[in-house]
Amino acid sequence: MKQILYERLIQHIVENQDRFYRVAYSYTRNQEDALDVVQSAVCKALEAHESIKNEDAVRTWFYRILINECLTELKKRKRLLLAGDGMEREEAYYEKGYEQDDSLEEELDRLELDVQGIIKLRFFEELSLKEISCITGLNLNTVKAKLYRGLKQLKENIKEADIWAS
Repeated sequence: MKQILYERLIQHIVENQDRFYRVAYSYTRNQEDALDVVQSAVCKALEAHESIKNEDAVRTWFYRILINECLTELKKRKRLLLAGDGMEREEAYYEKGYEQDDSLEEELDRLELDVQGIIKLRFFEELSLKEISCITGLNLNTVKAKLYRGLKQLKENIKEADIWAS
């Protein structure tokens, strides 16, 4: 049984590697960091594959590991920025095939980190609200509330940006 789960996990990782990179890149906005995050998530998943209790949960289980790795990377980066006053700002890198509307991305960045994650998982990764609930560890109703509140805020921010741009 464990061998079958391990093989299913490997198959899932191989089939969805582009999606995982896209999620990591949407959090880190850096090619190397996104690749590192995905690699770290894959390693952790393969090491902990025996903790999978349900074969159908492989998808949400791996996304949870990936999101946690993304958040860990962001915390590490924040500590580095606070510690290094003389560090130069890194120039933005844009990955071909992963372009997004800059204004939408900027407005999404203005939202709380957990709300950003819910919106990204729902609309960029097309996960169900129930899957997002499992990934984030939040109650389903909390996920719904944060999603709709975040979308409302995003809409208001975009309208406000359009008014100032006119």
